[in-house]
Amino acid sequence: MNTAAAHPAHAPGMDVVTVIGDGQLARMMQTAAIELGQSIRLLAGAEDSSAAQVCADVLIGDYTDYDDLLRAVEGASAVTFDHEHVPNEHLQALIDAGVNVQPVPSALVHAQDKLIMRTRLKEIGAPVPEFAEITSVDDAARFYELVDGAVCLKARRGGYDGHGVWFPKSAEELQETVTDLLAKDVPLMAERKLAFDRELSAMVARTPSGEVAPWPVVESVQSDGICVETIAPAPGLSPRLAGQAAEVAGQIATELGVTGDLAVELFQVGEEIFVNELAMRPHNTGHWTQDGSTTSQFEQHLRAVLDYPLGATDMTAPVTVMANTLGAATNPEMPVMDRVRGVLRRFPHAKIHLYGKEYRAGRKLGHVNVSGRDVEATRREAQLAAHYITDAVWADGFIES
Repeated sequence: MNTAAAHPAHAPGMDVVTVIGDGQLARMMQTAAIELGQSIRLLAGAEDSSAAQVCADVLIGDYTDYDDLLRAVEGASAVTFDHEHVPNEHLQALIDAGVNVQPVPSALVHAQDKLIMRTRLKEIGAPVPEFAEITSVDDAARFYELVDGAVCLKARRGGYDGHGVWFPKSAEELQETVTDLLAKDVPLMAERKLAFDRELSAMVARTPSGEVAPWPVVESVQSDGICVETIAPAPGLSPRLAGQAAEVAGQIATELGVTGDLAVELFQVGEEIFVNELAMRPHNTGHWTQDGSTTSQFEQHLRAVLDYPLGATDMTAPVTVMANTLGAATNPEMPVMDRVRGVLRRFPHAKIHLYGKEYRAGRKLGHVNVSGRDVEATRREAQLAAHYITDAVWADGFIES
């Protein structure tokens, strides 16, 4: 029996997409699916997770358990993810069983293992910093000398939002860090630490049949390794560099066989760019597209994995700024919905997206999108709105009359 088709959450004859993972990305995919007449079947870790709150067809299970994956994918038109951590051997087994997995594990591995990613990108001519595999203290010492001490040490797998990255200040500190991590069986690589001017993100979507659609290149503002703001389009970016960044993202998507959304995080150094990270799913730096693009990254991802024609990616305003709302150091006494009302009264054009998550200091709880004509004015409004939702205080001293 086709359990996906039989579930009352799914309209007869419409596509059902299984999403592995239950965070805010899956939650916002469900919103996009509704508008397309599609629906999401969710493999979630908990009934109260961000995405499980809004999906009607939720299976509770473990994405590392093949039997749970089999239950989740039965009858689905396509299977996709809101993270890159499903074991590739399980995904390949699903493909061998005839399941439509998008993106495929041979592409996903480049978002899972930073050394494999760096090696492949170098092979296809994409701009990457100097790098090396680190399997011993001697490897680390040689690389330290090669780059004159400008070392960024990374765990090959699992790092995210600033975790799994180290910047040793001396050869001795590098030796101690490598010794400690290798003793814990952490696979490592190192790359040249770049003195970059800013971070950029070039997002594209690609279908299994090969259609590629890029969004405008954006600036990503980071704090403690976490994206706190995205400015679309990247202010002052030369047309040449914007074109190169979009071209590199499209090349990577095609050469690696990526399907769905691909975010290529970049460092800008003068008039050069270097690839930093890849994400093969909707991405924090693409949240602005919900309110600033003809087609959001969430709708586009669903179109892409089902091999629908891709949507237009034109901006709907000259500038759109996304500001994340992160959990404050202490949780304000003012209820969060009162804070939301305060933002909507002051900035009725602001678009607030909350994830249904309980407070935790530093946790991504939502984001605010603001569109406008002037970059600095739009940034200021987005920052003020996000700060008020986070801290229940207007950063500019505004007092409501």
